[in-house]
Amino acid sequence: MPVVADRILVMRPVRESRPLRDRVALVAGATRGAGRAVAVELARAGAIVYVTGRSSRVAGPSEIGRPETIEETGELIAAAGGEGIALRVDHLESDQVRGLAERIDRDHGRLDMLVNDIFDGGRYGQFGTRVWEHDLAAGLRMLRIGIDTHAITSHVVLPLLIRHPGGLVVEMTDGTAEYNAAYRHREGFYYDLVKAAVQRMTIALAYELAPCQASAVAVTPGWMRSEGMLDFYGVTEATWRQATVREPHFCISESPTYTGRAVAALAADAEVVRWSGQVVSTGQLAPVYRFTDTDGTRPDCWRYVVKCRTRTSRQTIRATADRLGLLGHSTVCLARGVGMVPGKLLNAVCQDLDGSPDMRLWMRATRLAGR
Repeated sequence: MPVVADRILVMRPVRESRPLRDRVALVAGATRGAGRAVAVELARAGAIVYVTGRSSRVAGPSEIGRPETIEETGELIAAAGGEGIALRVDHLESDQVRGLAERIDRDHGRLDMLVNDIFDGGRYGQFGTRVWEHDLAAGLRMLRIGIDTHAITSHVVLPLLIRHPGGLVVEMTDGTAEYNAAYRHREGFYYDLVKAAVQRMTIALAYELAPCQASAVAVTPGWMRSEGMLDFYGVTEATWRQATVREPHFCISESPTYTGRAVAALAADAEVVRWSGQVVSTGQLAPVYRFTDTDGTRPDCWRYVVKCRTRTSRQTIRATADRLGLLGHSTVCLARGVGMVPGKLLNAVCQDLDGSPDMRLWMRATRLAGR
């Protein structure tokens, strides 16, 4: 029986449109996080969405050990008024993926879109370690989950996708091409390798799909408020701003729905080939396709990260707030709803960082000032 959409997936307070009506999509790795939100938004836009994952009410949780299940994703699709088929599939098992492709072919005779969002291998990461210090088995398992699953799924499913022109593959990743150009030493050897591989897969798929009139794009969320991230900070989607007391930079975070809207916008774009072979971010796509996060703002995490790399913004924010006597308001992020003039602090931070009015974007003035 359908259930009411939970706090992570919020319906847009605008007129409904279904630009993806009758298109068939597969979101591989849709149990939680970005994959779940992408599936819901594609279905909300009219697509028939197959969703897969390993965690199931019937078979129990995967090795990741999270409580979310693939059946819940199917229920969220139904609650959004969409059509979805939730299936337990291990994408490391080629026979299971082949059975999935055969079912889609039997049901619809076509596949218009593949979203490869399988990973969640970060649990194996030993961040801050060097390759010879990192547990080998854990590192290799991360590669299996983050690379092999994508390769197996593409190998098995793409012959169905290229049967009709206009197909789209979306590879979900973490970090823009510019950000990932440097070695991600904090995350370490194996995590860095996975994300580099996804980018190369996108370039390769774009080249190989082009003669079939199909495209491949990599999409990166920003600092996404996944179920695990909210748990880590001890907050909910409704109370996430409280986490900025502990981590001021969390002000730039975004909901999974923001990623879902980005992918749905790409899927509805008749000129999506313009992005083929590229890594694009949610913040980059939002102004192009005129969508917002659930609170009406357009966070651009990766621009913010670049700015923070060049200046020690956390210290600057705290120093600015202290200078203005506003440190007790938990710096910028908790300015929302306080009886002072929020713009005073935002303008001062802007000037203290580099004097650029664009800093308002990076500090999400529209959100943080309650506008």
